[in-house]
Amino acid sequence: MTPHQHPQSARLAARILGAIITLIGAVLGVGGVWLAALGGSPYYVVTGIAMVASGVLLWRGSAWGAWLYMGIFVATVIWAFAEVGVDGWALVPRVVAPLVLLIAVLLVIPTLTDAAHRWRWSIGAGLGVLVVAALFAGFVAKDRRTEAAGGLPPLARAATDLALMTAGADWPAYGGSYSARRFSPLGQITPANVGQLHRAWLTHTGDLPSPRAEGTYGAENTPLKVGDTLYVCTPKNIVIALDPATGRERWRFDPRVPDEAIPYTAACRGVGYYAVPDAPADSPCATRIIFGTLDARLFAIDARSGARCGGFGTNGEVDTKIGMGDTPPGYVSINSPPTIVRGVVVTGHQVLDGQDRWEPSGVIRGFDAVTGKLRWAWDMMHPDWDGYPPDGQTWARGTPNMWTIASGDEALGLVYLPMGNAAADYWSGKRRPPENFYATSLVALDVTTGKPRWRFQAVHKDVWDYDFGAQATLVDYKGTPALVLPSKQGDIYVLDRATGEPLTPVGAIKAPQGGVEPAERSPTQPVSLWHTLRQPPLTERDMWGMSPIDQMICRIQFRQASYKGFFTPPTADRRSVEYPGYNGGTDWGGIAIDPRRGVIVANYNDMPNYVRLIPREKAREMGLAPRNQARGKIGGVEGAGDPQANTPYAIDVNAGWRLPFTGLLCKQPPYGGIRAIDMATGKTIWDRPFGEARTNGPFGIPSMLPVTIGTPNNGGAVVTASGLIFIAASTDNLIRAIDLATGKELWSDVLPAGGQATPMTYSVGGKQYLVIYAGGHHFMETPVGDEVIAYALP
Repeated sequence: MTPHQHPQSARLAARILGAIITLIGAVLGVGGVWLAALGGSPYYVVTGIAMVASGVLLWRGSAWGAWLYMGIFVATVIWAFAEVGVDGWALVPRVVAPLVLLIAVLLVIPTLTDAAHRWRWSIGAGLGVLVVAALFAGFVAKDRRTEAAGGLPPLARAATDLALMTAGADWPAYGGSYSARRFSPLGQITPANVGQLHRAWLTHTGDLPSPRAEGTYGAENTPLKVGDTLYVCTPKNIVIALDPATGRERWRFDPRVPDEAIPYTAACRGVGYYAVPDAPADSPCATRIIFGTLDARLFAIDARSGARCGGFGTNGEVDTKIGMGDTPPGYVSINSPPTIVRGVVVTGHQVLDGQDRWEPSGVIRGFDAVTGKLRWAWDMMHPDWDGYPPDGQTWARGTPNMWTIASGDEALGLVYLPMGNAAADYWSGKRRPPENFYATSLVALDVTTGKPRWRFQAVHKDVWDYDFGAQATLVDYKGTPALVLPSKQGDIYVLDRATGEPLTPVGAIKAPQGGVEPAERSPTQPVSLWHTLRQPPLTERDMWGMSPIDQMICRIQFRQASYKGFFTPPTADRRSVEYPGYNGGTDWGGIAIDPRRGVIVANYNDMPNYVRLIPREKAREMGLAPRNQARGKIGGVEGAGDPQANTPYAIDVNAGWRLPFTGLLCKQPPYGGIRAIDMATGKTIWDRPFGEARTNGPFGIPSMLPVTIGTPNNGGAVVTASGLIFIAASTDNLIRAIDLATGKELWSDVLPAGGQATPMTYSVGGKQYLVIYAGGHHFMETPVGDEVIAYALP
């Protein structure tokens, strides 16, 4: 076949294609020059110039343009494999769009030549390319599960859970018990029969967002089951009692939380259950549900009727804002269940992030579970205060808070507080010594006195929003009462829960310096040397997109940003890359542990944030002001234009580092995974990307591809004695059963809304049920719903 000039009328298709290739080449060429000037890959500028030449030749009707493009494609494939090897998802932006253009080029070749059988040759070549493309698609879709030799540890005698109430027929606490193992000894549903699971019942809570609250809902709820009742809490703290066998509603209690109280997210992760010692079983409030609300009230209601417990506080409620001073709506909210140890209700609260250095206090309180009276308060700036502040004073403003869930040890009388950061996450210049000491730490408090017993800090002078989001999980570790502590950074620590001393190796790495306050940065940061979920530092090769163009843009952004690896300080003169981002690693979903087999199950996120500090004058020009000053719309994405008043800088966080025009993340997949870890050795048993691409795609259009990509995920897992993991959490709206031994998915069901919550399991009348609150989540961009769904075997 020889190049040939055809008449103008026969070259329309070639002209159109030539124009497209020329335009793409020009974009790649110009962007490639920019990228190369920043020290990036020269591929784009070279390819762009070659594509412009190919496109011009095609426009002119020359078959040399087709031959040149085929050469470009071959060179692109060689370059792509040289950069990323056989990583299917990494190859997608490098070869898929060029492959589509190659097929188009092959189809227009017959209009550029008089060779015999030219159409047959062209169509045959095009079909051959399609076959190769299909094989490539199968390669991308291949399960990337990795396994270690040896498999699961041998089954051992279960370590006793010393909590007063433990999981079994019931699920009496958010984490199964206050040990937070998320393990059930039930075994009726097994790997052999889990494929038969079906919906036993579905009920609607009726709590859906009002027009004002659109874009704020994310239920995050794990129900409790005690005796013959299932207890559900909705995003706006409506507590509903259900028949656990049928889903029929028995009663509901609505605290009537106003929309203006919603912080970033309307969520109620759970409630607490308490049986009053020695109370007659039939007396009012002998058993009670204790829970906090988004407007920072603490309630106690009768577990049998839903009626207020009149002897608790004032008519069954306590205003936890007392002693805090000025608390604008939405600034102080309780969205996690309390932890009740030795009759003391221990609660923290969320303080609306990013508004003001002097936001309300992060004080931790302990209330009497019967009377609601304040037993103690821990204000780290006033350690000598035992109760409410003296007249005319308030608890210290801006201190680190505990927005997530504590765990508790009844025998030791300790509660374990995963602490957040001081107010103004991304600037540390005004922090006081106690704040620097306790921030981003696990703090063990004596539940009787409210005084700290010990603390373990994971980040020094945190300016990355790396607060502890997960409960610590209480276990026996080689004969020592211990706890397993996961972090947003991906590190997993094992500590002696009586002393806080590490039982597994902890090291220190040299931390990057610089940023806007270099004198404040710690020269080193702690890391776990036992196990981490964290991946290696990012490189330009890790940038992604749906095509070479948006991948090139992400490469340019990477080269423009400040990135010195893990713990890169935020900057004001340009963006910085925070990896991993503030969603983890491990966030509020925590981990699950099978104590009989000694296996940790950890689902995790693997995404960066793209961060920039905004000087105060610029922030004023942008209209960034605290929520109570510039009310605007409630909710939003944490860090996306937060004012950080009373500091020199506001903050803009591009969570996940997404391109605004496609919505795709700049880092290549996977964005989330799930892993099984041998607790005795800290070694990985298996690890796999977690979540399908079915609901994700460019421009917010679902791809509907049932292909594992590894999606962002929020919510945790439950492990059962039969060797099953039940988990939703991912953005594909599926709930799954996974084989604990292999990581293989054994069953799934499509939920009517997002499953960003931790499921739970219980039994009634000898039948085991699995329950999930499918409430969706605005931050995870999954559909919002109000369905509580139970599954069981036929």
